[in-house]
Amino acid sequence: MIASHRQNRPQMPKDWCPFCPGSGQVPDHFEVLKYDNDFPALSQNPPAPDDVATDFFKTHESYGKCEVILYSPEHTITLPQLSVPHITKLVDLWCERFEAMAGDPKIKYVFIFENRGDVVGVTMPHPHGQIYGYPFVPKKIQLELASAKEFYEDNGECIFCRMKKEEEDFGKRVIFKNEHFTVFLPFFTEYPYGVYIISNAHKQNICEFTQEERVALASTLKQTAGMLDSLFGYPFPYMMCMHNAPVNYEGEGDPKEIYHFHIEFFPPMRSADKQKFNASSETGVWAHCNPTCPEEKAEELRAAHRRFCEQNPDVE
Repeated sequence: MIASHRQNRPQMPKDWCPFCPGSGQVPDHFEVLKYDNDFPALSQNPPAPDDVATDFFKTHESYGKCEVILYSPEHTITLPQLSVPHITKLVDLWCERFEAMAGDPKIKYVFIFENRGDVVGVTMPHPHGQIYGYPFVPKKIQLELASAKEFYEDNGECIFCRMKKEEEDFGKRVIFKNEHFTVFLPFFTEYPYGVYIISNAHKQNICEFTQEERVALASTLKQTAGMLDSLFGYPFPYMMCMHNAPVNYEGEGDPKEIYHFHIEFFPPMRSADKQKFNASSETGVWAHCNPTCPEEKAEELRAAHRRFCEQNPDVE
């Protein structure tokens, strides 16, 4: 996708924030809020593509939807500092917006995500995430679906359910779990602290969760982000990527049988003061190399989770 206008999006001014009440950009009172992106890469009224197509190179209109989800009116608060009931309202808003975007038949994938920290390029520090509605299924999701379909055809079971069972049976990479969600550091993690959250029930998207599961997801997110912050005593940067099944699906295989809701975290730090860079092997050929032992890092994460829970006895 080419979105050259995003090059001009502003860094956060020191004395003004458009996401704070009183800015004139948002209501004076809100808890969580949907805000249409001021610099969208995709829109439902896209401009005509640049006149650069040839018989070989193709262009297509940049159709889709880009939204910002504000977590709180408080400018400096972080996700782990929010209460579980407050984060549950965030989960409810995610569900509302997922269904709204899925209602557009041109949108094929709804991606809920959060970029956190300067090191991953965040320009607005006010606590927020984003939702993109793509007119196609992104390549990584295509690969996940293809692998899930192949495994299901060969074994008659969901590859994600099997992965969760294998991690639970082994145990050393499981960080914590509750009745509805399991948090673990995958066998194949490409980032030292790249934890996954996976639903214990075989469900395909966030809107399929009961209200009890939504509350459990809110608690799990609070604990996971708090655990990462407790690793080294500062707000840990990360990319949080929520993987739901495609919408308005036209591919092969039934997503209800082969796909499974999960959240992938990509924290770019490999220690308190060292960043994990994607160099030639990772970027050029997707041959990722983890410089750490997942089982050892899982123990670090379990200790950080215990510290966070001890400091937050109200966590559910």
